[in-house]
Amino acid sequence: MSSVQVEASVQNCTAITPETLATENWSSKRRDFLRMLGYGAGAAALGPLMTACGGANGQTAAEQLRAELVRDTAFWKNVDGMFVLNPAKYFMNIGTAGSMPQPTLDTFAADNLAKARDSLNGYSNFADLRKKLAPTFGVDYDELAISANTSSGMCHAILGLDWQPGDVVVTTNHEHGGGLTPLNIAVARYGIEVSMIPMPTGNNQTAATYTNLFDERVRQLKAQGKRVRAMMWSSPTYKTGTLLPMAELMGVVKAHGLISIVDGAHLPGMMQYDYGALGMDFMSGAGHKWQCGPGSTGFLIIRNKVRSSNPLPLPKWFPVHTSSYNAAALANRANAFYDVAASVTSCGSVHTPMFNALVKSCEVWDGIGRAKIQTYVTTMSAYLKEKIVERWGINSLYSPKDDPKLTCALTCFNPFRNPADVMDSKKSSDFVARMASDYTPSFIIRNVNFPVIGAAADHYGIRISTHLWTNADEIDALVDAMWTLSGKMA
Repeated sequence: MSSVQVEASVQNCTAITPETLATENWSSKRRDFLRMLGYGAGAAALGPLMTACGGANGQTAAEQLRAELVRDTAFWKNVDGMFVLNPAKYFMNIGTAGSMPQPTLDTFAADNLAKARDSLNGYSNFADLRKKLAPTFGVDYDELAISANTSSGMCHAILGLDWQPGDVVVTTNHEHGGGLTPLNIAVARYGIEVSMIPMPTGNNQTAATYTNLFDERVRQLKAQGKRVRAMMWSSPTYKTGTLLPMAELMGVVKAHGLISIVDGAHLPGMMQYDYGALGMDFMSGAGHKWQCGPGSTGFLIIRNKVRSSNPLPLPKWFPVHTSSYNAAALANRANAFYDVAASVTSCGSVHTPMFNALVKSCEVWDGIGRAKIQTYVTTMSAYLKEKIVERWGINSLYSPKDDPKLTCALTCFNPFRNPADVMDSKKSSDFVARMASDYTPSFIIRNVNFPVIGAAADHYGIRISTHLWTNADEIDALVDAMWTLSGKMA
């Protein structure tokens, strides 16, 4: 598909129509399928899905998932036509870096040319762009900042808080450096303490498992006389792809009167969430990963209103990297309107074409339908997990698969026939390299290291991202290739 055709498809909805996307026009079985994969607040267990979405006559879970995925093959092939990805590679590491679709590339190119021709500056807080983006995320524009990336947003969130010596932050041992680094700075600079919860892995977990771990840790620390101020967690963790349950963890936050800080690097563009309804104080996400915007773009949501979703007082917070600061207005933001997100978005002259291109990617996603994208990419991941279990067994999974409150489009597992080999960092890296070098098309995946409870050393699991350009045939080819390679490396 040409870039002109793609642009027309997005703007005029000739190929991507409301009728195609409207879930009310789906069959009842397909609506059940979407619901049971976690779309909506009342997600059921995945088990009933296998009877709800059809696939009788003794089909396996993988066969039923595959049958559902291929129903919309023509639609997703049309979406795939928006991207300029190298056809000699299967790109399954979107969790590290995305690819801008052609409409975004066109916007970026045109804006760069306009900037060069008229020597345009980038002095702005971009309220107009934030007003376009905010409804997508369920917040007001004064709560949505455009940041440089997830790590930048986490620095803004953590280092802007009024920490006092002895304050305790409860977090996990599966966090990204983008969150841990500002925490460590706060430890050195302000004397705070960090309490890490060891994360269980695999499919033997439920949302209650993680909720109870956080609640119990906070209670233990308080019983010791500690002043717990905040909880920080990743949803999903970039290491195992476990979607720590935000609504349930926010229940713990509110019960204990804490500040909530979420590393949501993988959420924008993958999952559809109403962040205003969830009520977290800070959520930092990437614009360049699943959302497929330009590099050096991200989102930082800062709670700026006391709502029923979170009736706690707004935390005392200061901008740390900004050209916009009004001390009196910031101090009174709970009582009078103050555009707190402007203080993050506005910092000198920024590269406006990047921000405009990010908005274009978001418009493309909205045109496709974020609920539809979430359902597709998480279903693809569910299919991959079932295929892995068929070959390697359930114990190979580090990602949960059966509680939809914990599942997303990231899958992490141990590919080695000798399970202990997963603790060999070189062997794991060689596996990734050979998946790229030994096959045509090549498979672009990655490995991640993380502690596993009871293990003598870190595990180096293989992590796979299933995005909207991935299809069931590619998953089949990936699983076959990984199985063959694991046999060669045994």
